[in-house]
Amino acid sequence: MNKNKKYENKKKTAIVTGASRGIGLNIAKKLIEKGIRVIGTATNQLGIDKIDDHLQDQGKGVILNIGDFSTIKKTIDEIYKNFGNIDILVNNAGIKNDKLLINMSPKNWNDVLNINLTGIFYLSKSILPKMIKQRKGRIITIGSISGHIGNYGQTNYATTKSGLTGFHKSLALEVASYGITVNMIAPGLIKTDMTKTLNKKKYDKYIARIPMKRFGEVSDISEAVFFLASDKASYITGQTLHINGGMYMS
Repeated sequence: MNKNKKYENKKKTAIVTGASRGIGLNIAKKLIEKGIRVIGTATNQLGIDKIDDHLQDQGKGVILNIGDFSTIKKTIDEIYKNFGNIDILVNNAGIKNDKLLINMSPKNWNDVLNINLTGIFYLSKSILPKMIKQRKGRIITIGSISGHIGNYGQTNYATTKSGLTGFHKSLALEVASYGITVNMIAPGLIKTDMTKTLNKKKYDKYIARIPMKRFGEVSDISEAVFFLASDKASYITGQTLHINGGMYMS
């Protein structure tokens, strides 16, 4: 990653993981719209090219696999070197590997936990020292309604999203005195490429469970991320914001 003078200003910088499509890409675009520089991550060059096409001169795509713990700190150090600061971390990247527990292999279990839970531990740990030093920062993680109500065939996925709630509440307590807020957003059913493939039977089944009788938009999530990243949310920490059309109310 070559240093570029256009990145040497004092704009806020956000890392958005999994930013090549769907919710992550929409979050990245929203933050740019609000004047925040974005470093979007993907696991391969194709994803990076997509990010760069969308971010253009307002940010950059960086290869980062949050399941590859040995490279996380090196990548974060390189981002600090080239961009100067990380003010906002948006943990969006995650995977699913749905199976009934009786059919779930240890690999199915461990792969999802390593990326969705342990990877966020390593990534948060890597950015915290400088956030603490600058005495400000925002950590925002995209969870899921599954972590609160469970879901058929998702014992691994729901476990990670539920575990993140305890992780974020505890971390929020640890860093609150440094001006760092730590919050989660738990989406329900959101219109993405994945939900577009639902057959009518499954679609109708889900709609029947949503009081608002519709799926959410990716913009519903990105607007909430921007709010939590803004100064207006400086007194909010350790919280989970549920965005699900009334499907679950805490």
